[in-house]
Amino acid sequence: MTEKTEKTAAITRRSLLKTGAAAAGLAAGSGAITGFPTIWAQSNITLRQFGTGVSNINAIADQCKKDLGITLEMTATDSDAAAQRAVTQPNSYDIADIEYWILKKVYPTGVIQPMDVKKLTNYDKVVPLFKNGKLKSDSVIAQGTAPHTVGFVDDQASKTFADHETEWFTMMPTIYNADTLGIRPDLVGREINSWADILDPKFKGKTAILNIPSIGIMDAAMIMEAAGNIKYADKGNMTKDEIDKTIDFLIKTKQDGQFRAFWKSFDESVNLMASGEVVIQSMWSPAVAAVRSKGIACKFQPLKEGYRSWGGGLGLASHLKGAELDAAYEYINWYTSGWVGAYLNRQGYYSACMDTAKKFMSDDEWGYWIEGKPAKGDILSPEGKVMEKAGAVRDGGSFEERMGHVACWNSVMDEDRYMVRRWNEFIAA
Repeated sequence: MTEKTEKTAAITRRSLLKTGAAAAGLAAGSGAITGFPTIWAQSNITLRQFGTGVSNINAIADQCKKDLGITLEMTATDSDAAAQRAVTQPNSYDIADIEYWILKKVYPTGVIQPMDVKKLTNYDKVVPLFKNGKLKSDSVIAQGTAPHTVGFVDDQASKTFADHETEWFTMMPTIYNADTLGIRPDLVGREINSWADILDPKFKGKTAILNIPSIGIMDAAMIMEAAGNIKYADKGNMTKDEIDKTIDFLIKTKQDGQFRAFWKSFDESVNLMASGEVVIQSMWSPAVAAVRSKGIACKFQPLKEGYRSWGGGLGLASHLKGAELDAAYEYINWYTSGWVGAYLNRQGYYSACMDTAKKFMSDDEWGYWIEGKPAKGDILSPEGKVMEKAGAVRDGGSFEERMGHVACWNSVMDEDRYMVRRWNEFIAA
């Protein structure tokens, strides 16, 4: 911002404030003004957001209030509850902070309105994964519900997804990661390099996978294929026969006593690993970091078959209009402007707008989290706790090494209802 534009903005803010909250709200609703935190503070705008605990974090709401003057009310749920609430309680939220596989279930019901990309100031900075499915031009598009396949619609009224980039975005992507197995290197006693290692009889009664059907089935598919038990045409869209073979194998493996637990929440996975009850399991990168922050050895293990990936974003409730809709766009533009992206990067996730996040990170933080370089100094969590000592290298290496080796995305299959029924049989067996 130049000196001249700073002065102009300050004058405009002051003059607008004199008009009072009602006029500010009216002006905001007209779309004539954006970008001034004082306006939203004066107009008492509150946005209600719900989603998984991964990104519904109080620190984000606090920073939003500080930077924008918008009050953000956040509700955290698990993935299945988020999908259900999005569809059955559309008037209970303004912003849906949901995953792309959930969007596949939610968007066609009409509870989310598409976004005009011209109103998204950081749209051009979104990593290409969310636009065409490729990290780099020569990347192979992964199986499953890749975000770009549900990222666009042809027009504002469309309920079906477009197969190409358009002017209408179903959600603004915010967060994503490449997931793998977490291990206790001090307890497994050998090198781990394959998803199939979770089946080693040596780890009987000390393994776990996560119990969210649409995600757990993808981990199971990675394990099955790595073990040579089956070759799926598309892990993200199994046939009934493939589902049966996968679930039948899981039931037998469970009855043989291989699994210790099936977790649903971040905290459950941390506690299983930290206690040593489990030594190898499905795990999220920040959960591994949480175990390490307790002084316990834990590793997010790169595997030769690649990663299972997921992504999430912010969607606009269909009922939003006028000043509230303008405030929601303002919030989403703020969310992708860097502060939140840097916060998420420091947790071990990735920001969808990497260029803006970089401005809010030190060179050493960027080198460690994104470029896979050894840390020059201690690496701190967003809360200021030491997560890694100087010299540490991130598990799995750089952003390109991780996201460039994604084998499949979390998915909703054509046979989703059948899969969920069979998955529940496995959990109950």
